[in-house]
Amino acid sequence: MERALRPETALVSVMHANNELGTVQAIEAIARLTRAAGVPLHVDGVQALGKIPVDVEGLGVDLYSMSGHKLYAPKGVGALYVRKGTSMAPIAYGGHHERDRRPGTENVPGIAAFGAAAELALRTLAAEGERLAALRDRLETAVLGRVPRTGVNGSPSNRTPNTSNMYFDGIDGEALVIALDLRGFAVSTGAACSSGALAPSHVLTAIGLSADRARSSMRFSLGRSTTAGQVDALVEALVAAVEHLRRISAHA
Repeated sequence: MERALRPETALVSVMHANNELGTVQAIEAIARLTRAAGVPLHVDGVQALGKIPVDVEGLGVDLYSMSGHKLYAPKGVGALYVRKGTSMAPIAYGGHHERDRRPGTENVPGIAAFGAAAELALRTLAAEGERLAALRDRLETAVLGRVPRTGVNGSPSNRTPNTSNMYFDGIDGEALVIALDLRGFAVSTGAACSSGALAPSHVLTAIGLSADRARSSMRFSLGRSTTAGQVDALVEALVAAVEHLRRISAHA
């Protein structure tokens, strides 16, 4: 980040937690650099809020964006923290809502639901984080022990508790998605917003994976309703699906 900053830099925008790997970025350290350079810092906290502790004052950010549906609130509502004194200009005009920053009637029920979901997430943050991390580790340990030529992508520890990204060498990721879907499990080869893309994940290639290994990688997301029984069933489905796909690939 220090090398990337230039005299003409107008804004730095960083994910708090990556949506494919769960990797948590060093926001406090980045904020110290941007503050020293006099550059405002925006952080995309969509994947972090409700998964890990978030203290905008402690992080030192100027802007922090959030989305309600990641906390089980209705889709279509979000929030933007703006540090007092941060200069902002509207990009849409026509009404005086939200302090003249955005026209249009606010989704009041959605906003109230987002607030309620945030309160609930805060109350259960520590316990739920511990539970999800245990389930994630249970999944990874079982897969690494039972499926050969596999591995975990990204940081083993500096990540959100609900996300696991693993590679399955010799497997086409999209074929594995379909195989698991037929067995009742919804997984993805990358970010949900890039579902269906044919190119390998730019996130995985950026951390050094080859294009083939990136294409053989799978993201698993755990949530409030995920149980140990479901994780164990997923492992059985993975063992069977990977074995089948590798066998037919060898005979292709």
